[in-house]
Amino acid sequence: MRYSYEHEERLRVGYIGAGEYSYRTILPSFRYAPINLVALVDTDEDRGLNVARQFGARHFYPNHKAMLAQEEMDAVFIVVGLDDKGHSRYPDLADETLRAGFHTWIGTPPCTSSDDITTFTNACLPHHKYLMANFKKMFMPAYVKALQIIEDPDFGGVSTFSMRYPVSLPASEKREDDAAMIPFLEFVHPYSLLLRLFGECEGLTYMRSPLTGGGVMNIRYASGVVGTLHLTGGQSLTSPLERLEIVGDDANLVVENGIRLLYYRAGGRRGDDEKEPERHTSFVGPDDTAPIIWEPEFSLGRLYNKQLFLQGYVGSVTHFAERLLADAPPVHGNLVDILHIMNVYDNIRHGQENEWITPH
Repeated sequence: MRYSYEHEERLRVGYIGAGEYSYRTILPSFRYAPINLVALVDTDEDRGLNVARQFGARHFYPNHKAMLAQEEMDAVFIVVGLDDKGHSRYPDLADETLRAGFHTWIGTPPCTSSDDITTFTNACLPHHKYLMANFKKMFMPAYVKALQIIEDPDFGGVSTFSMRYPVSLPASEKREDDAAMIPFLEFVHPYSLLLRLFGECEGLTYMRSPLTGGGVMNIRYASGVVGTLHLTGGQSLTSPLERLEIVGDDANLVVENGIRLLYYRAGGRRGDDEKEPERHTSFVGPDDTAPIIWEPEFSLGRLYNKQLFLQGYVGSVTHFAERLLADAPPVHGNLVDILHIMNVYDNIRHGQENEWITPH
């Protein structure tokens, strides 16, 4: 890992949006990526000027159109919230930045519906520019390691998985209201991880609880992998948000709370020997097949225990910058990924309980 100032070549970027989320997560990530912050835009001039000075932007603009017209940049980052009606503002803003000739990185959710993808496509393709969305879970170290494990032949392939994440799905009569659907837009986060791990799904079905809007989704992939996404809307705010388990052939792994990875390796066994397990006097098995546990420590000021790394922000920002500097498109979080994720979201939104849904 090199700090930003240690890179000989850095991406010249503009930034739209200086709110709290930007201040906490994205702008601090620039310290660890090959990025040079050229200019920052925010409609709140007092806040924007302070944030621009804090993170070393050379210029500040209260209007993004002025920045796009005046600055020499390679790319633009956009991090803004939804509007009052629950609509994503990314399609319109990205349309402007892409057409102005800048590769663009946007926050999440990237849009409100798959209908918005046309806006992205029509701006990207004619101007030969790339778009990437911040699906941060694709870059969380624990999940990146999980992907390496399941791709190893020793895991024996993937048979099943289960994931839990606190999302609620509104009742069917409320789903035409974009504002009512705002909580369910969080679905893009756990599903983006499943996309990174297993690829595009073949189909799914779901059941919903009327008490909290939580539910269970059963998902199938063309590879034969099947799994469950447990939407735990209604869980306690003091509970860890997520848990992932993937089962292979005589092996499985568990990621707890996004940071603790347990790998139960193939060939493992309990006890003193392979015969007469009912007579084993110890639960400790041989070392060469014992479970492996990874988790960060939080006593030392290391990069690996910083939230910016653990939650995938630095990974997402760095992936975008490094791919563009290599004159290559983003591999993850790209326009193809956005289209599939939003297609699945739309199909769930307009689908019915217990029916088989095939994303298109």
